[in-house]
Amino acid sequence: MIRTAPPIALLLVLGACDGGGDPVQQALREASAANQAAATRTTAEMQAAAQTADQAYVAKMIAHHESAVATARVALRDSRDPEIRRMAQIVVETQTREIAELKAWTPTAAPAAN
Repeated sequence: MIRTAPPIALLLVLGACDGGGDPVQQALREASAANQAAATRTTAEMQAAAQTADQAYVAKMIAHHESAVATARVALRDSRDPEIRRMAQIVVETQTREIAELKAWTPTAAPAAN
């Protein structure tokens, strides 16, 4: 006689194996990934603090605009909607120009304190 596991027991076994591994090992991997992300954020924050507010602004805006251009290029490649394509083309043109302006920026000397 073949015995079948009750559905609840089967679900518990499958739930414990979600991801195909030991739940303890999975928890350790997740904790390690979270710690790595926190360490990366801390390093980035320390580097940003070493910059002036102007330099931090320029660096973040360049990254922001580059992301917008990449997203717009995907829309141009994949969208068939003329209005979306028009907006995406405007984003590519304006944000590319602004990226060039931001990259060309050089810090000016701070005004002398009186």
